Amino acid sequence: MSSIRSMIRRTPARAVLLCAAAGLVAACDLPRGAPIQGEVLANADAPDAAFSVQPVSGATLAQLSAWPATGGRGPDRWVPRSRGPISPVIAAGDRIDLTIWDNEENSLLSSNTQKQVAMGELVVSAAGTVFVPYVEEVRVAGMTPDAARRAIQSELRAIVPSGQVQLRLVSGRHNSVDVVGGVGKPGQYPLADRNTTVLSVLSAAGGVPPDMRNPQLRLIRDAETYGIALSRLYEDPRLDTTLRGGDKLIVEPDDRYFLALGAAGREQAVYFTKDHISALDAVTMMGGLNDTRGNPRGILILRRYPASALRGDGTGPDKPRVVFTIDLTSADGLFSAGEFRVNPGDLVLATESPVTAAQTILGLIGSAMRVGQQLQ
Repeated sequence: MSSIRSMIRRTPARAVLLCAAAGLVAACDLPRGAPIQGEVLANADAPDAAFSVQPVSGATLAQLSAWPATGGRGPDRWVPRSRGPISPVIAAGDRIDLTIWDNEENSLLSSNTQKQVAMGELVVSAAGTVFVPYVEEVRVAGMTPDAARRAIQSELRAIVPSGQVQLRLVSGRHNSVDVVGGVGKPGQYPLADRNTTVLSVLSAAGGVPPDMRNPQLRLIRDAETYGIALSRLYEDPRLDTTLRGGDKLIVEPDDRYFLALGAAGREQAVYFTKDHISALDAVTMMGGLNDTRGNPRGILILRRYPASALRGDGTGPDKPRVVFTIDLTSADGLFSAGEFRVNPGDLVLATESPVTAAQTILGLIGSAMRVGQQLQ
């Protein structure tokens, strides 16, 4: 052992410097938590580059924001509200309960001890009629309950001239809506009238859980699907659409997300918590930049466009792979990041600062020098 120490002590200082140089080279391949911006964008200017680079700034924001959207979540169309009559309309499948009052002594329907006759469970047929004893079929479909009461009473007048009719409507499937899921009490709910809206039915169904992530409403009507964020209905009463019999409602959490990677607080899939997420929102949602590693000049958003979105006139990307670059060290960059939207499926990458790599290399050199001094 003493001979080894003696040999090390006789090692010239030049050998120590060579070791430090070797450490410098090796440091270039040190494992890191994120790439440096220059590494990601290498060869971007080559004629055969597989991607294009688009800086996000006040000068380019309007043009880039007009590019085709990517990562849609399905139907993004809705039916605006149209006010309907307050009274319901009888439809096939509804049930009618009749009570007929008659004070005549020789009435065909009542007796001396019972002046009213109940006729319940009269189901409206597919033809829109109900069977009433002594008068056969009476058409009631398409009528309001009051109009149907008058029609039945008119038909009964031939056999009970002084008879009075009471009518109670129990809505069937064609006068009800199905709330399929995403509420406290899913089920079938009758429409109180032709002015019943989405929010009133959701309220009757127990409401939407408060912890649901950015609830999305789906309306299925006549084999068509419509969709909207529930928050928009809260904000604009004109969107609280009037429901029709047979409609189906589904409430589900927003399943859109972007990927967060690099020198940030979180590296994972981050779900959208509102309809639109800006680049500045995304940086916040991914836990911000790592204070010792993150490069605020190097926020990259990697996005893939379908072939149908490619353009040659600037109204869309010229290549399917695009890297948007954002600089958060200037006011223009911060404002632009707050307005530039992140699309579902985007990769938001916080690159590592080149200063971090340099500090690591210098630290290794310093450590090598100290070791050399201790061995002299």
